[in-house]
Amino acid sequence: MSLTELQSWLQLAVDTAQKAGELIRDERQNHSLDVDYKDGIELVTQADKKADAYITSALLQATPEFSILAEESENDLSKAEEEGLSLWVIDPIDGTVNYAHHHYQVAVSIALAVDREVQLGVVHNPFLQETFTAIRGQGAFLNGQRISASTTTELNRAIVATGFPYHKNNLPQLMQEAGAVLQHCADLRRLGSAALDLCWVACGRLDAYYEHQVKPWDMAAGRLIAYEAGAMTGSYATETREHGELSGHKILASSRSLYEPLRALLLAGTK
Repeated sequence: MSLTELQSWLQLAVDTAQKAGELIRDERQNHSLDVDYKDGIELVTQADKKADAYITSALLQATPEFSILAEESENDLSKAEEEGLSLWVIDPIDGTVNYAHHHYQVAVSIALAVDREVQLGVVHNPFLQETFTAIRGQGAFLNGQRISASTTTELNRAIVATGFPYHKNNLPQLMQEAGAVLQHCADLRRLGSAALDLCWVACGRLDAYYEHQVKPWDMAAGRLIAYEAGAMTGSYATETREHGELSGHKILASSRSLYEPLRALLLAGTK
């Protein structure tokens, strides 16, 4: 893919994310939210479904040759990858619990992956009017201004974010990891949106972010944005997972100096 093509598709993703942001902001401000639960536990609203439908329709209309991975509709990663090498990865509302409770830590996330490597990403917060963007190899930006990740070098000065799953089957391990981080870092945050956690690492509001398991649509765009801002990104897993950069298993992003010490802490916390 040429840089010109990527720039064109980035603009498409930005326009689509911002229009979807207007939709979900209007749904929350001017309508009663219809709250439901997927599998009896994972919260979803009519705004998630409407935004998902709008985004997938807009992107497929512009790029019918691409395939779609979207949380509320086409959410089978293996099937999506079989359908084509170029894949739009979409989360219409990352931070749905925040959204339903009228918090502002909410984002629309859109990434474009080619052969399991993310080429561009957009994360848009419609309540704070912040749009984070990146193209691979071209740096990361917030509302058009270049951003850089934290340069914190001391673990005991680091502000670290994490998240927890709806299903609490492995709660003891999650608590071990959180305890290991909290014991050695300045403080731990739980903000409720993986996409924005990664973007906050990208712009230096956080020194690091980790999470035991997130879906591709939660982190595909944000991880590229953090990487392009100069953060180290990867995993604290010891085992290899398929799906390349679309695997959200034991994800980790941080300032370069903190990556290996934090990874060691998390590995120790899993034992």
